[in-house]
Amino acid sequence: MKPPICSRPISTPMSRRNFLCGLGASIGSIAMTDLFAADYVLPKPGPLAPKDQMFPSKAKRVIMLFMEGGPGHMDTFDPKPELQRLHKSESSLTKESDPFKFFVGSPFQSRKVGQSGIEMSDQWKYLADPEVADELCNYRGCQAESVNHPEALFHMNTGSRLGADPSFGAWTTYGLGSVNQNLPGYVVMTELAMPQGGSRNWSNGFLPAHHQGTRLRSAGSPILDLKSQPNKVRGHQRRTIDELAFLNDIHAKKHPEHADLDARMESYELAYRMQMEVPEIIDLSREPEYIREMYGLEDKETEAFGCQCLMGRRLLEQGVRFVQIFSGGWDSHDYLEEGHSSRIRSVDKPMAGLIKDLKQRGMLEDTLVIWTGEFGRTADNNKRGGVFSLGRDHNPNAMTMLLAGGGVKKGAIVGATDELGNSAVDVVHPIRDLHVTLLHLLGLDDNKLTYFHAGRYKQLSQFGGQVVTELLA
Repeated sequence: MKPPICSRPISTPMSRRNFLCGLGASIGSIAMTDLFAADYVLPKPGPLAPKDQMFPSKAKRVIMLFMEGGPGHMDTFDPKPELQRLHKSESSLTKESDPFKFFVGSPFQSRKVGQSGIEMSDQWKYLADPEVADELCNYRGCQAESVNHPEALFHMNTGSRLGADPSFGAWTTYGLGSVNQNLPGYVVMTELAMPQGGSRNWSNGFLPAHHQGTRLRSAGSPILDLKSQPNKVRGHQRRTIDELAFLNDIHAKKHPEHADLDARMESYELAYRMQMEVPEIIDLSREPEYIREMYGLEDKETEAFGCQCLMGRRLLEQGVRFVQIFSGGWDSHDYLEEGHSSRIRSVDKPMAGLIKDLKQRGMLEDTLVIWTGEFGRTADNNKRGGVFSLGRDHNPNAMTMLLAGGGVKKGAIVGATDELGNSAVDVVHPIRDLHVTLLHLLGLDDNKLTYFHAGRYKQLSQFGGQVVTELLA
């Protein structure tokens, strides 16, 4: 079978295998290249230089809001009246394997909001604003494959449960580059605790190191050494980096197989440029009071996530291609009402503020907003020591996610789960199809966005998938 065409340059070292793969080039084209090179040498583009979409599409950038732990779909955006009726009755779903399970109805009421009538629990107050709700697309048909947090997180973020492959954000910058060369193309923000699996969730994997996510710290300076040392002026730093570049260039010519050296030098250059641009971007005091209030920066419960959402908008506005924000604490095996109500309050106002802000600035149309967890939750739970455990276990067969902007269908509910929320039953697709669809919204073809590694062409979906057309506007 003929391998898929790689649509982006393969910047791996020149091994014997890669040399043989390149023999298809004609002698004439090589000679012509050499002839032109004698008179004119093209400037070397930066590793994250902007690239054209493979086909016209609205979305140009992404902000991904990841609810780590797995939000209960029936407690957020997929209400189940039948589950309410069966609350605390013996479960029929796993009776043979576990006779001590019982059904758990949601502690929250649900209602339809906006002109579209999209459904959400009564805990969502700001997201229920018609100005926001009618921009949302609620997808209920996605299915995961793992019940373990690290594997499920890796799968949703990288397309692989092993955690060694490039993340969705890395594939995005590989395919499209980034607009602002003074900032990372891919930025990650977390709460105080790292998500399970750590930085492998935003790894570059086998892609060049430039495509790895840059994490902004949640406390103190977002980036270490962002400010210059008081005894070093900018000119001194510039001369130091130039001298390093000179020495490393000599080494690189002697050892061309060490591709990581270029990436390391580029990271020094990027750090130097960031010292000029990042301080202004992360200074949220420059925002007017009404914007700070819109994101919930004046409330301790919403301040942390609100700051990250606002900073995310500022980064996107300045040309960053992909921003990912993690919110932890959604793993409610017990105390579902207390846990989910607290988590929803912490993200509700900032999420609504982000969508409103993007919309008012004319950015929502070409920004793809994603809200998701790694899997959904079960309709039943165990009795522990004869006591009802009012929480939910992990469920890869049913989950809910929100999409907005960037060519997504507005005010729509796509797909469905069964009457108890136990499994997806309509517009059912695996995660690889979701990834193919998200790339499609960005004007990228998963079958052409490939990278030659370990003897074969690799892609985000692993082995291909299909676009979920029902999600497209």
